[in-house]
Amino acid sequence: MSMDPSLKVKAGMAGVRSVYTRAERIAKMQADKKFDPKKSSPLGLPKTRVGKS
Repeated sequence: MSMDPSLKVKAGMAGVRSVYTRAERIAKMQADKKFDPKKSSPLGLPKTRVGKS
């Protein structure tokens, strides 16, 4: 059975992300020692741009 064409993801739809997800931002900030989960809230974090690879 084949997949319906409306369910397929077009190549142009999968673009490059400009910022990290919240979990990725927390991990990056913890590595840089800018986030302490005991003192800081995960809400309202600054946006962290994704580096060009």
